[in-house]
Amino acid sequence: MKKKKETIDLTKGSVAKGIVAFTIPLIFGQLLQQLYNMADAWVVGNFADNTAFAAVSTSGSLVFLVVGMFNGIAIGGGVVISRYVGAEDEKNIERSIHTNILFGIIASVLMTAIGLIFAPQILNMMDVPENVLPQSLTYFKIYFAGSTTIIMYNIFMSIMRALGDSVRPMYYLAICSAVNVVLDLIFVAVFHWGVAGAAIATVIAQGLSAVLCILRMRKNQGCTRVSIKKLKYHANIMGDVIRQGLPAGIQNSVISIGNLVVQTNINSFGEYAMSGAGSHSKVEGFVFIPIMAMSLTMSTFISQNLGAKEYERAKKGAVFGIVSCAVIAAVIGIVEYIYAPWLVGIFAKAPKAAEFGVIQERTVCLFYFLLAFSHSATGVLRGCGKSVIPMATMLGFWCGFRIVYVTIAIRIVPVFKTICWAYPITWSLSSLVFLLFLLKTDWTHSYEKITV
Repeated sequence: MKKKKETIDLTKGSVAKGIVAFTIPLIFGQLLQQLYNMADAWVVGNFADNTAFAAVSTSGSLVFLVVGMFNGIAIGGGVVISRYVGAEDEKNIERSIHTNILFGIIASVLMTAIGLIFAPQILNMMDVPENVLPQSLTYFKIYFAGSTTIIMYNIFMSIMRALGDSVRPMYYLAICSAVNVVLDLIFVAVFHWGVAGAAIATVIAQGLSAVLCILRMRKNQGCTRVSIKKLKYHANIMGDVIRQGLPAGIQNSVISIGNLVVQTNINSFGEYAMSGAGSHSKVEGFVFIPIMAMSLTMSTFISQNLGAKEYERAKKGAVFGIVSCAVIAAVIGIVEYIYAPWLVGIFAKAPKAAEFGVIQERTVCLFYFLLAFSHSATGVLRGCGKSVIPMATMLGFWCGFRIVYVTIAIRIVPVFKTICWAYPITWSLSSLVFLLFLLKTDWTHSYEKITV
């Protein structure tokens, strides 16, 4: 398959240079995506009331619970495509691309139904305060009413990364971030639509990004060109996508379930705690930028190289990716600890809310290197076809253990900081499991057993 100039061949050349070159556009893309969230938070926090800000904050975990399932499957689809790219199997590249798109169309309908039907019940289960509930419900329903744009945006981004193109998605996100900020200001600051305006702005912006991806892939030539006529169901491809993607989707969702329980306990401390935790999550979103970028790079790098049977190269890439990601996260954590009051204060204008945000920030930030290790190792395991391992680990620790810890610990030491410790403890446990698996198993050659 002929490589385009905007794509990077991760199976050849310097391992470090290839990973860095592929990751940098992803970092900028993740940064721009974070601006989506920042735009909502900053505009709502400054041009609406504290109740509106709390509504947007508490909806975050719930949105990720549903979206995370489908996004995980999109990532799994990208792993399958990357494998065929590495093997230069043009027939299956074409089939896997169009099977992923067909899945996205079906998933869009399902996600819309799930979000609109079950939103009230889930928000009530989260113990969202009565004064916050109506606005949380409004934000959630609008977001999921536009789920088609959100799902297809993630599907096409995953496909383009799998093909080795991490640059064009960055350009599209740059355009859409600007649109999102402008629409936020118009809908919330000028029209005074509150949380509804913030949700509408996000849906429109992500829809624009999806359209740009579609137009780009319609211009491709050969096996990577998207065509409605090629949208067919291929059982073997879909089966492989589900095998790789479903565990990733479940992993995303179970993490959200654990976070929902944590959020429920945070809600019990009142509106200021909710706003403070929401402010921290906005700051922490920046920490996730290099971490998630490296995780995505590892999935593509490992899958392409194992598809090309470059086993030693895959191992070298895994070591470089995991270590560099952990070091970067450690440095970011130190900086965040020092400047925590200022960073939280960007979003939390109420002093009491800022106080809660600083407590959470300084409790977790020095352990970000463990968060980075877990996510980058997850990328490696997904890339080698072992998505079940991180799923089981996250289910056990980031969901199960986290729920048990919060439920018991808050009764013994009923202070806000007790809840915050749920994160570094579970990051430590998952990192240990991933380290042992990567050191003790032949994860490179086990990949061949899942090849269709």
